[in-house]
Amino acid sequence: MRITAAVTETPGGPFVLSELELGELRADEVLVSIGAAGICHTDLICRDQWIPVPLPAVLGHEGAGVVAAVGAGVTHVAVGERVGLSFDSCGACPCCLRAKPSYCHNFFAHNFAASRASDESSVLSRGEDEYIGSHFFGQSSFATASVARERNVVGISSHIPLDVVAPFGCGIQTGAGAVLNTLAVPPGASLAVFGTGAVGLAAVLAAVIAGASTIIGVDLLPARLELSAELGATHTIDATKLDAVEQILRLTGHGVDFALETTGVPAVLRSAVDCLAPLGTACVIGAPAHGSEVSLDINAVLTGGRTVRGVVEGDSVPQLFVPALIRHWEQGRFPVERLITHYDFDAIEQAAADAQAGRTIKPVLRMSSAGVGS
Repeated sequence: MRITAAVTETPGGPFVLSELELGELRADEVLVSIGAAGICHTDLICRDQWIPVPLPAVLGHEGAGVVAAVGAGVTHVAVGERVGLSFDSCGACPCCLRAKPSYCHNFFAHNFAASRASDESSVLSRGEDEYIGSHFFGQSSFATASVARERNVVGISSHIPLDVVAPFGCGIQTGAGAVLNTLAVPPGASLAVFGTGAVGLAAVLAAVIAGASTIIGVDLLPARLELSAELGATHTIDATKLDAVEQILRLTGHGVDFALETTGVPAVLRSAVDCLAPLGTACVIGAPAHGSEVSLDINAVLTGGRTVRGVVEGDSVPQLFVPALIRHWEQGRFPVERLITHYDFDAIEQAAADAQAGRTIKPVLRMSSAGVGS
């Protein structure tokens, strides 16, 4: 079938809407008519080759839509069902078998290789001979239709708006999962969130759900800090004016129990570690360019029993965690629509530019009328 997709042709180049040929499904694959797709920081850094995804390719990894066809071996979703798309994993390695698919031993092949992990083939082409990379995060959802695997498809109720639930598949579950899954933040705990973009604000919302008593948002943009306060942050710090570590130590007296670094800036990670109380944990969430390094005070980590750990996709099993977040949203406790700005698919370049400039927190593309509302 023919589809329209946003192709990334060259490193740092624009998203170019093109007509592509979509090949046949395999037994474990699902064809999804995409209604909406979020734009994530990871899409932009892969476009810019901070992470070396082979190009040309169709990016996009926060898709949501309606199942149009299923492979012969698919049993968990059916034609006509609404679904969200999340990251892919092999299902057979030690981490997948321990229900930790975001640490899949084959994560790069399933998410960043822009091809099927099984044989490095693509489902997308342009003309007879031009190969276009597909299966980015198992979906390549910057398109009017996407081929995913049954493993990275999450069934959702028919009344859930696709243009709200789309970013749950990556950015939203990453921030919320760091709080609710990775750290299991207990009631009364203190948390600092460095970077109040989509991931950071999802973490703020999750911290409210968890019952944290002190939630500190740190950012460079006053509008984002204002929104974080509206969503539940008890304190905000403008890092253009104040030293975040000094302020956090002053506010808490001894540091925070938990800190999240969502910006991908090594110096910010150092601040996240330096503001921890003894036995505190800092989570690395933001992705910098490959090869980035950070300097830490080893004795501060050692003598304080502090922990620094990476978090991928919020330690989520999407088929379990995304529905849980949707229930919080339905109950009014997880108002992620406050973060979202909608764009028509043909405005993808503007959406990406607005995200990079900080004018938009979470851009969500609407591919069709199916992506609008419920």
